[in-house]
Amino acid sequence: MTRTPSGRNGQSPRQIRLAAQLPGVHNVTVWSDPRSTSQISVDNFARLARTAERGRFDFFFLAEGLRLREHKGAIYELDVAGRPENLTMLAAVAAVTTHLGVAATVNATFNEPYEVARRLATLDHLSGGRAAWNVVTSHDAFTGANFRRGGFLAEADRYGRAAEFLATARELWDSWARRDLSADPVSGRFARAGAGAFAHHGRHFDISGRFTTPRSPQGRPVIIQAGESEAGREFAASDAEVVFSKYHRLDEARAFYRDVKGRLARYGRAPEDLLIMPAASVVVADTDAEAAAYADEITRAQVSPQTAIAHLEAVWGRDLSAYDPDGPLPDVEPEPASQFLRGHSVFRTGRAATARRWRALAEERGLSIRELVIEVGGGQTFVGSPRTVADAVDHFVRSGGADGFVFAAHLTPGGLDDFVDRVVPLLQEKGVLRRDYTGTTLRHHLGLRHAPDTERRTGSTGEGEHTSSTGRTGADKHTSHEATAAAAATGESS
Repeated sequence: MTRTPSGRNGQSPRQIRLAAQLPGVHNVTVWSDPRSTSQISVDNFARLARTAERGRFDFFFLAEGLRLREHKGAIYELDVAGRPENLTMLAAVAAVTTHLGVAATVNATFNEPYEVARRLATLDHLSGGRAAWNVVTSHDAFTGANFRRGGFLAEADRYGRAAEFLATARELWDSWARRDLSADPVSGRFARAGAGAFAHHGRHFDISGRFTTPRSPQGRPVIIQAGESEAGREFAASDAEVVFSKYHRLDEARAFYRDVKGRLARYGRAPEDLLIMPAASVVVADTDAEAAAYADEITRAQVSPQTAIAHLEAVWGRDLSAYDPDGPLPDVEPEPASQFLRGHSVFRTGRAATARRWRALAEERGLSIRELVIEVGGGQTFVGSPRTVADAVDHFVRSGGADGFVFAAHLTPGGLDDFVDRVVPLLQEKGVLRRDYTGTTLRHHLGLRHAPDTERRTGSTGEGEHTSSTGRTGADKHTSHEATAAAAATGESS
């Protein structure tokens, strides 16, 4: 008989949540490696998703880019230049998986609630209750020009629009209540007159009618968000169910984790109602030394000499092509008002302060331009033998730094093979990762409540999800426009 290891006081060890990401808009993928093929081929998306499902991951995530980035007026081809539309691709992924969640970044600035709510509800039905929505906004007229809406809202108003957008989407999903779901036993049609009726009258949206898509197996898609600002953290506490973070250092990650989780009580939510999952990378080899050497090789391939100069130009706002990427930082001052790399949210604001920090770090550590860009980029998160990586991942979660991780691989599509084949069995041996799926919906995988109306419809959660005595969750409360100033901080179409 196989025994599951126990944690302290005989309790089951804390379970680790895992997600996989096929990088879409950054220089994560090493395209110079012949094992990296296409960022367009559906077969690559399907292969990575099936690998994640084989590793019993919770979900497969896609970021979004609504416009090709430009560097000095030309298409920026040093990272991914082109990507299929998320929801369409994830529908294909859902068709070749059975349990893995499918999470799409969908922009709340250049879409409309009815359309997005309908497409997400459809994906939730198609996948059997496995859909999630990463809510973001876009920050500039550069992206807006693709939609003939460039500059149509001030930045703060875009966050307000995102808040109302999410609230409206929930109203649409909830417009099919329990009483609407009784089908005629002969025709199978939903005969209730009130089915799908809605009316929303607000600052950004004034709509009414009937929503066409009945309640899905998990009631509503899981809501994902990211953002480190004060408003972003408040939005996470009030409305998000998964939060992406950028913190790789355990001390910083623990501080972020405590702060965000500490805000939940004021919204009637428990710590388990919100999961915090930093972005992460992993390099596995037979020994720690081999893994370290390979990680260095990967990082230097990700930050080529051209990439290093381009990133520095994005912050300095100057043409720095005459500088040696393996030499010292330029002695000229930045021009914060100019924009050399357009469509990249990381270098959009605070560039003067960023330049000061980078210069101080380079001087303190004696770093070249390329070494600096590698250093500030974070490098690889988990590096070592399978046992070393498994122990490090487990320690990070047990120490209160995260609930799990979103792994982005440096190879497309085979970059997570070593982790799944060599590290996942060790995590399962520790008892911190499921050996098999025990439910069918993403909410079940993540240990999140199903939307309340779904519970009323079935009479129970059906798969062991917990629910409050009131039948409500923190996600049922509409967040204020001000508190949602970070619905977009994930990403400004990250």
